[in-house]
Amino acid sequence: MWDALQTPWVRHFLGPVWTGVAFTCSLWGQAASAQIPADPRIVDALRQVSADRIRANDEKLVSFHNRSTLSAQDEESIKAGRGIGAAREWIKAEFERYSKDCGGCLEVKTESFIEQPADRIPKPTQISNVYAVLRGTDPQQAGRIVLVTGHYDSRNSENANVTDAAPGANDDASGTVVSLECARVLSKLKFPATIIFLTVAGEEQGLNGSKHFAQMAKQQGWNIEAVLNNDIVGGDRNLQQDPTVVRVFSEGLPAGADEATTRRIRALGGESDSSSRELARYVAEVARTYSTDVKPMLVFRLDRFLRGGDHYSFNQQGFSAVRFTEFREDFNHQHQTLRTENGVEYGDLPKFVNFDYIASVARLNAATLAALASAPASPTKVRILTKQLENDTNLTWDPSVGATLYEVLWRATSSPDWEHVQTVRNGTRATLPVSKDNVIFAVRAVDSAGHRSLPVVPEPER
Repeated sequence: MWDALQTPWVRHFLGPVWTGVAFTCSLWGQAASAQIPADPRIVDALRQVSADRIRANDEKLVSFHNRSTLSAQDEESIKAGRGIGAAREWIKAEFERYSKDCGGCLEVKTESFIEQPADRIPKPTQISNVYAVLRGTDPQQAGRIVLVTGHYDSRNSENANVTDAAPGANDDASGTVVSLECARVLSKLKFPATIIFLTVAGEEQGLNGSKHFAQMAKQQGWNIEAVLNNDIVGGDRNLQQDPTVVRVFSEGLPAGADEATTRRIRALGGESDSSSRELARYVAEVARTYSTDVKPMLVFRLDRFLRGGDHYSFNQQGFSAVRFTEFREDFNHQHQTLRTENGVEYGDLPKFVNFDYIASVARLNAATLAALASAPASPTKVRILTKQLENDTNLTWDPSVGATLYEVLWRATSSPDWEHVQTVRNGTRATLPVSKDNVIFAVRAVDSAGHRSLPVVPEPER
């Protein structure tokens, strides 16, 4: 029987169910796209996402008239409900209200700093990030952080114009309310890992708020595993919009990679396997698992042409980060002073926003956050052994906290997504009859409830 199983024909059509280094006869694993069981707790939380509440929060942000980072922050303006200071205090109060509803489960914080004069900042300006922390309940995993963010500042046609309205209903009240709604529905649950619900300012002046936050996180040694940046997710009601699709942008070569790292990535063919790309693929898998109304369109590019976003601030510090953006933008409704010219209406107003669409994007974000925060830690020291010429592939890795088994993933080098998966039930090594020269491998951890970690692509070891 053993000899028969070693024939090329059988090895091609039959696959191993790996238990350490041994296997038993079975079909070749299964497709990586096979349906992963949904967590009923997460399903219930997604049902609580409310388009009506999202609309109310978006319109509240618009009511502050002009949320430019350069706009008013004095006490009188805050009391009058005008300017970015009033928006900041309202966001903080919303987070505090959600925390009260869950018995104080959220730590609500404001991180303020003075940004010195620069191209779009004429004088020293206070910039404040407001966020809420849902601490993980597992002492061994609470240091793992997943984060969702949007920027609450806005602008009109002129950067320095803080007098005329800058409603910013889509750019980026829409992303801000995604963070708020995720905090509201997920704060009712407990997760092993920590979730941060962040809103930043200074985006329109140069990603100032997110840059400061990401640098702080790096300096303090935070273990941020994933950042979901939502910027322009309002589903503008233009005729060519696709309300069933949200773009998910992700970088390839890591920002700031040195020459040696870049050479190594190119030698391995890993240009499309940065940690941010793995996060993007994870978002797509979550969408399949939870049958979200909006489907992620993975765009393997840092961002749109001539534009940028807060995910890049986290990429620069070495964190995995992606950007969610509606399928088709209407640039007449972004960075525009309110007006009508030649029959064309300009301005970023709530009437152009599809609040059901934002709710769908919020569900996808919430599902991704919850899945990641529920999962065990990703495997570490994942290695592909390259000590000798052979057609089999040997993989090893260190154990993950919370894992009960592991899955080896692989795909053709030309494929955008994982195609095959093989379970490893015992041990932290596997030998597969698949040539490492022909495919890309990764390993992920799985807990007893079926939650899956982000996959890790192995490094070669000689």
